[in-house]
This record gives sequence, C-alpha cells and structure tokens, in this order.
Amino acid sequence: MRIAIVTDAWFPQVNGVVRTLDTVRRELEGQGHVVEVIGPDRFRTIPCPTYPEIRLALFPMKRLIAALDAFAPDALHLPTEGPLGMAGKKLAVKRRWPFTTSFHTKFPEYLHARTGIPAAWSYAFLRRFHNAADRIMVATPSLEAELDQRGFRNIVRFSRGADLELFRPREPLPLDLPKPVFAYVGRVAVEKNIGAFLALDLPGSKLIVGDGPQREELQRQYPKAHFIGAKHGEDLARAYSAADVFVFPSRTDTFGLVVLEALACGVPVAAYPVTGPRDILSEAAQPVGALSEDLREAALAALKVDRAACREHALRYSWSAAAGQFLDALALIREEARA
Repeated sequence: MRIAIVTDAWFPQVNGVVRTLDTVRRELEGQGHVVEVIGPDRFRTIPCPTYPEIRLALFPMKRLIAALDAFAPDALHLPTEGPLGMAGKKLAVKRRWPFTTSFHTKFPEYLHARTGIPAAWSYAFLRRFHNAADRIMVATPSLEAELDQRGFRNIVRFSRGADLELFRPREPLPLDLPKPVFAYVGRVAVEKNIGAFLALDLPGSKLIVGDGPQREELQRQYPKAHFIGAKHGEDLARAYSAADVFVFPSRTDTFGLVVLEALACGVPVAAYPVTGPRDILSEAAQPVGALSEDLREAALAALKVDRAACREHALRYSWSAAAGQFLDALALIREEARA
C-alpha cells in the first residue's frame, strides 16, 4: 500500500507526535508498504505564534497537490490540524478521497494555558476537522470516551509502543544526586505543568531531562532542581534509569510516550488520574505506579512499587502492534471506498 501522511509536526521538531509518526512509518516500511511523509520542511514556513519552535507551512496547497499527485497514494492520513492538515482535508473533500485523522494533542487546553482562549471554541474547530474523516484514530479508551462526549465520531484505536530494546533497565547516568530521585522527561513548556512537580515537598532530588521555552524561568524559580537538558538514545535511557520515580505532571497529553519509556526502564510512574497515565497504569496486572490528585502522595507511593513489574507491563506495548492498528484503519477505509 502507498500511504501518504500529511503532517504539520515533523522533523526537525522532536515531540511525541513526530516520534510516533516516524516509528510507525519505519514499521510499515519494514512490512513492505511505501510511506511518504509530507511535512513543513517542504514548504515556506513561519513560526507558530507563542510557540516559535514549531514552523507552520505558508500557503501550502499548490505544492501539496503536486506532491500527492506525484506520489499517487492509496491512503491518506492527516494527523494534525494545522495548515497542512487543513489543506489536505480540503483537497481530500474536493476529490472525494477517503482519509483518516488522528487525535494526538489537546490543543484546546494548550491554547487556553497560553492565551486564555476558551477550550470550547477550539474543540468546535477540531470537531469540524476530524469529523470529516472516515476514521479518527485515538490512543486510549478514556480519550475515546472524552471525544465521544464532545461530539467526535468514527473513532478507532491506535495505541502506542516503546522501543523495548533501547528503553530497558540500564546503568544510570552518573549524576550523583541525593536519593530518592524524582524525574521528569520531556519538553519544558507551560502546558506540561512541570511547576506542579517542582513545587512538591519531596525528599531527595528533582531531575528535569529536556529543554524548551520554560526552562530558564523554571531554573530561576526552582534553583534546587537539577536541569540536565535534552538527552537522546542510550543517554536518555540511562537518564530514565537514574530515577527512582518518574513524575508526569501533565494534564493535557493524550498518551504520554515518556510514561511508557519510563516503565520500560523499570521506573514506576506518579501522575494525575488523567487520560494517558490513567489508561496505561490501570491496565497493569499489578501496581506499576500511583495516580492521585495529590501528586506528592502519588510520588511517595510510587517509591514502593516493584521495578520488575514496571518493565513487565511495558512489554505489552509494541510498535509493531500499534502499526498494525494504524494499517487496519486504513484498510477498512479502502474497503469502504471500493464498496
């Protein structure tokens, strides 16, 4: 199958959406499918307001049409709701092409945190975008239930996985921090709610692995926390392994790949009982972390969790299975298109 993915999130951005799409692309190509990713790197771009690290394609329709016509896809997937996603939707509707979308990010909550724009306004826009698709892929049951209540339709499951070879219990980075070590890994940005973690009264040390627009502010505000910047590959896996507990303070992520990576490294997770962590942790046969509206309580409870159980639970999540779900959704659409 020839699969076109038109996405506003692509390299050189590094985030959960990009990592998900890139990993699924490689899985599908390994099965013999041809995948063409059309991202902002092919277009003239401008920085996203309030988020300059993200580049938005400027007037992309003409080049997008040329790229899709040259590729001649059997299936079209639009995972983002930015200029490229909107152009892809407009073209698909005009040509009566079936297409799928995926709901990766709670942008209404992000926008509200950054600008104060009511989330209901943004959800109305997202509903119009996604409900035009033949399938909306979501990662978890709780996100499916939430979107269903908000009027989203034709929802199917597209879970996530972890690189279980890379992310495994390892020799930790030699950080020489007082124990226990409570760690966060990810973008250092306001929507990640990292301040809620850093403000906790916890023993030992707080470790922040990652970079982003809020790093300097948080470093000034919490000088006792240890910020070591972004890590990749084996250094990232060793950074996870340096933690006694992984603290995930976000309330807006739809899954949280970092939660799964921490578990794969044998690190228990503390989080709020929200979409993503609630789904991942509640599916475990035995405790692999703790959920609570009192994040301090969850962090301290997670210290008692068996690290071997965390690794065992993470083994249930594979990228090959996730890619199979993705492919199944596309195959269903093609069958309907032939009917």
